[in-house]
Amino acid sequence: MPIVIESIKRTPIEEQKVEIVERKGVGHPDSLADGMAESVSINLCREYIKRYDTVLHHNTDKLEIVGGEADVEFGGGKIIRPMFILLSGRAVTRFDGEDIPVHEIGLRSAKEYIHGVLPNLQREDAVFESKIGHGSAELVDVFQRNGAPSANDTSVGVGYSPLSETESLVLGIEGLLNSGDFKKKYPELGEDVKVMGLRQNHNITLTVAGAFVSGKVPDLDHYISVKDDIVSEIEDYLSDNAERSTRVFMNMADDIEKGVVYLTLTGTSAEAGDDGEVGRGNRVNGLITPNREMSLEAAAGKNPVNHVGKLYNIAAGRIAADIHSEVQCEVYVKLLSQIGKPITDPLMASIELVGEPEGNVSGMESIVAEHLANIPSLTQEIIGGSVGVF
Repeated sequence: MPIVIESIKRTPIEEQKVEIVERKGVGHPDSLADGMAESVSINLCREYIKRYDTVLHHNTDKLEIVGGEADVEFGGGKIIRPMFILLSGRAVTRFDGEDIPVHEIGLRSAKEYIHGVLPNLQREDAVFESKIGHGSAELVDVFQRNGAPSANDTSVGVGYSPLSETESLVLGIEGLLNSGDFKKKYPELGEDVKVMGLRQNHNITLTVAGAFVSGKVPDLDHYISVKDDIVSEIEDYLSDNAERSTRVFMNMADDIEKGVVYLTLTGTSAEAGDDGEVGRGNRVNGLITPNREMSLEAAAGKNPVNHVGKLYNIAAGRIAADIHSEVQCEVYVKLLSQIGKPITDPLMASIELVGEPEGNVSGMESIVAEHLANIPSLTQEIIGGSVGVF
């Protein structure tokens, strides 16, 4: 495996004049699709291991949410048409003469996930259907070859380190607003939270969209009061965590004079026409970062054994973080697979250094080799549910 290390003449992210960062929170329709797809994959893995002591071929990353229709008002409302959730993709449905209840596992996993994330979603507010098909013979063969798992595709994984201040703030604010403690304090705020960060020179502007739960908001005055309190909480967080000057705006589409504000019954905009699809949201580091190099692979729902769209994106981020801790400059890592080659032996590993490296610059190749050799352990981490992919 060739490893190419080079210094890139590029303005480091913190010195660029404009930086844009986005995070779609856990209740955003695209994140809900990611979460359900990943839950289906994890539970299929566990079932396969339980039955056969191995993970069989599958990819459940083709999941879509078709938004519903709702009539919402202060204090409540009603669902007119429930959201529709379609599970698709491929999985081994029969093995050693035994049928595997893939559809049942998939539907149970998706339902448990979305109701776990959205406590205000009622059972009748979402309709589910599974159209997961049997995996192709060619890819099943690649998946099951002896030795190290073979890469399922020719694709690239991308990672970088460190996070910029703007990136860290965007991640931190969404994490704050969707934390259990915050929801206990402000049950009016739903889980569909999106944070958009703009840094222009040394000034950061954060625009937050947060779906309020109508059943917990009796009137307009209550909405305004709670929104103001939430903005104050964000400002307190920024005072403790931001070095640059920051401004916060929330629910900018509100028209207070007309009483038109961001209300939902369930805490997500998917209830009323906002659709969701796997791979349209955050990358594996939880962010959407147009100023950075990134892969467009949809990681959620892909199998954790040999799918480079999942494994190489996670591994590249970890490699970049470890290299950064040694060289103390901005690091970008690209891992390119070739279908059929061992997943632990990519066609190319590219390391790009931005800025002047310091410290130990001699151990980068060993860091790459160690992470690639540990991909089987990464697979187990993913199946254990401890690795975020969106």
